[in-house]
Order: sequence, then C-alpha cells, then structure tokens
Amino acid sequence: MNKHSEPTRPADEQQVTLRSPAELADALPFLMGFHPSDSIVLVALHGDEGRFGGRLRLGIPRSPREWAPVSEQLAACLVEGSERRGSRPDGIVAFLCQDPEDGATGRRVRDRLHPLAQLIRTGFGSLDIPVHEVLCISDGRFWSYCCPDTRCCPAEGTPLALPGTSVMAAASTYAGIQVRGSLREMEARLEPWRGSAGRAAKQEQALDEAAGALVPMILGGGSREEVGASTLREARGLLDRLARTPPAPPRRGESGPAGESMGDGTDTADDRLIADDEAAAVIIGLQDRETRDRAAQWMEGPDAEPALRLWRALARRCVGSYAEHAVAPLTLAGWVAWSCGDEPAARVALGLALRLDPAYTFAQLLHQAFNEGLDPETLRRCMRAERIATAGPGPRRARQSATKQARKTMKRVVKKATIKKAAMKKEAPRTVPSPRSRPGAPAAPGRAAGRGGQRGTKSGR
Repeated sequence: MNKHSEPTRPADEQQVTLRSPAELADALPFLMGFHPSDSIVLVALHGDEGRFGGRLRLGIPRSPREWAPVSEQLAACLVEGSERRGSRPDGIVAFLCQDPEDGATGRRVRDRLHPLAQLIRTGFGSLDIPVHEVLCISDGRFWSYCCPDTRCCPAEGTPLALPGTSVMAAASTYAGIQVRGSLREMEARLEPWRGSAGRAAKQEQALDEAAGALVPMILGGGSREEVGASTLREARGLLDRLARTPPAPPRRGESGPAGESMGDGTDTADDRLIADDEAAAVIIGLQDRETRDRAAQWMEGPDAEPALRLWRALARRCVGSYAEHAVAPLTLAGWVAWSCGDEPAARVALGLALRLDPAYTFAQLLHQAFNEGLDPETLRRCMRAERIATAGPGPRRARQSATKQARKTMKRVVKKATIKKAAMKKEAPRTVPSPRSRPGAPAAPGRAAGRGGQRGTKSGR
C-alpha cells in the first residue's frame, strides 16, 4: 500500500490526515461535493504535507484514442491553474470513476482504464510532477494502479466504506459540508424530461407555438422590448408562485429516469406548478440576451432559492429540438447557485451549458470567474448597478446602454482578476520538484510518478 499524508481543512482550524488509498477513495465525494461518475478527477498536492489544492474533473473520453492527448491537456491545465493560484503542484492524486456497463464488473473497468491511468502518470511525469496515487473507483470498490501489494490492494478490489462512517465523513459533517449525490443525479435535475414521451411532446408543441409567436417579434426589433417585458413579468410570476410553495422533500432510493435524482421530489412538485405554455413563453423570451441579463438580477435574498428552482425547471422543459434553448436557463441556474455559495451545483449547470454551446459568453464569463477564485459579490455589485439603472421609466436606449455597460464591467472585472493572478505567478519564485521527491509520502524513493513510462494532462471545472 502507498502511504499518504494529505491533510485537508474543511473548517478553519480543522485538519484531516489521509494515510491510505482507502481514505483517499472515501474522501473523494467530500472533496468534490458530489460523487463523480464517469469522470477523471485530478487533485493537486502542495508542500511537504501534501495539502490538497486545485481540483480538475473531466468526463472519461469514450474512445481510447483520445486518452493520450486528453491526459497531456489535463496535466497542463491543472499545473497552469495551480500556478495562477500561487504555486506549482508538488504532486498529484488521480481518480478514475466509472460504473460497469450491463454484464460487466468493476474489475473489468479497472483493466480497461489501466492504459489511461498510465497515460496520466506519464503526462505529469513529463512535467516533473509525481503522481502519488491513481485509484479506480467502480461498482462500490476501488483499486490502486500504483500499489503492487495484493495484501492491502487485492485483485478483487477493496469495498468502499459505508456512507457516513469514514473519518472524512465525520469531519465534513462537523464542518457542514454536504455531498449532493452523484454527478449523474445532479445532471438529471437539469436535463430535458425523459420518461413520459407524451409529456415531452406536449411541451415541445407549446415551444413551437411560443417560438412562432415570439421569435418574429424579437427579430423584428420594434417589438423586442415588449417581448422582454412580457417575459420578465411571466418569469417573475412563476418565481413568486414557487416562493409561495415550499420545496417538496427529496425522494430517495427510487430508480429509473424519473426517480433517479435525489432532488426528484422537489423537481416533480415544481414541474406541476408550471404550465407548458408558461414555461415555453419564458424559455423563448430568455433567448434574448438583454432579457436574460435582467433575469440574472434575481440572484440573492428571498429571490435566490425560487429563482434557482425556476431556472432548473425551465432547463428540464427544453425537450426535443429545443435542447439548445436550455443554455440560457442553465447559465442562470449556474449563476444563482454560485451566488448562493453552491459551487459544485454551479459547476454542473455551467458545464452542461458549455457542453451545449461552448461559445456562450455569459457561461464562459462565469466559468472563468470562479476558476479565478473571484468572490461572487464582485459580480453581484455589477448586477445591482444594472438593476438600478434599468429600473427607471427612461427611454429604452438608456436602459440598453446601462445593460451593455454592466456587461462590459463584468468582463473587465474578470479580466483584471486574471491579469493580476498571472502577474503574481510571474513574481512568485518557481521551484520544480524532482520526480523522485514524494511530498508527504514516506514510501521508497523508487516509486516516482511516471515510473512505468519513459517520458515524463479541458475540464469540468
């Protein structure tokens, strides 16, 4: 077994030391805020104690031919991000998380992903950064790709600890850190309806009707402001309706497309509160950038929780040929979640938005902002200034100018933060650890990263 001493601090003064692959595997959901599924997860380590640093997650590419370039890109991306935050990683811990397909076993998953594990090790090895551990987590078990000792890392794998029984679980509960279920469950709360074809068909018909009525008005220009005002009134009414109805408790332990999500109880109840034509009108209206930006102002106080429920519900209504229309409500959901301090939920929502439209500027801006470690309050101030400027009865041109100015201010704030961090990176002394150094790992020096390769790794974050 490879011994590790990687402390993490879920609270200001609390420290947890992880000393084994089992404790690393148990800690993963608490590091991410959810159980990663079908994912490569990389965690940077810093200092002699191996303190946890930046994290990176990416879905495992389906084709093995993509594994080599993806591994190199991930290594470069994690190192660059860590340097922007202040220091180059002194080591890496990697996780490959994938459930077996029908008829397969976790051990077969481990064997199939072994070349990917080796490519990750050699990718970081080429940068002189050791990979202390690579774990495969599948079917309730884990395997180490770095430990050859079958006495502690048997070929059949080691069962994961029961939920809530590990030292990391106890520390996280004390610190108030929650695990929201699996990544698949979190995404299911935001994806188009699956299950009832009839229900989806009715919603798509309502979207057809709304698009036929509203899109010509938006494109025509003269009626664009009227559509925007109508969309915001409709959205405000739905938000108030949700605010008057407390969230339903989640239903746990169910299976199938409709009951897969831990938030299914809340989501199903919210779906019943919104009619197909109401959802369709708001979804089509939000395709206008100015209208979307004004809707983004509902991001704090009593508006935040019902707004997040509304944007999630509208994203689920983007069915059939309207899948790409979900980018706007997904981005709004990511913004509100981040504004409320729920970074894991924000990353999932923005990741789905950028998967649908990688060039969507608002999603790109928010993604970059929390990757640079910005305080969301910085962007909330921009939103408040825009809300004050657009609230008055002045001419439309003045309100449009205020919206554009707020958008430019947000971009400038994010760009300034990026430049500042890049300058700090250049000023900080850079030390490149030897590939034989093992910060916090008192194992034999020959167990360096990339040992199995002669040379010498974008992400969901």
